[in-house]
Amino acid sequence: MSAIVERGDGVVVVHIHVLPRSGRTEIVGRHGDALKVRVAAPPVDGRATDAARIAVAAALGIPAHSVVVVAGERSRLKRLRISGLEVGEVQQRLAPWIGPPPG
Repeated sequence: MSAIVERGDGVVVVHIHVLPRSGRTEIVGRHGDALKVRVAAPPVDGRATDAARIAVAAALGIPAHSVVVVAGERSRLKRLRISGLEVGEVQQRLAPWIGPPPG
C-alpha cells in the first residue's frame, strides 16, 4: 500500500498518521504507508484532525475545503479525500515528504 491511492472512480486518497500536541504543525515524512503529520493542536473536539487536514491542504497548495476526512476521524490514522487534483499531481506535490512517485 502507498500513502497516496487513486480509487477506481478517480478519487485520490492520502493516508496520514497524526501526532497531536506536537511543538508545531508540520508534515515530517513517512510513517509506514502513511504521511506523518505533527500538529500542535490537542486531540479534542476534532482540532487535531482539522489542523492535519489544513496542513495537508497547504502542502498541496489547495483550499482546505478540498481535503475531506473520509475515515479515521477519531484515530491517529486517517484517510483524506483530495478534490481538484489528479493522483500524479498529489504525488508530485508531496514528494518532498514521501519521495518521488513510483515508476
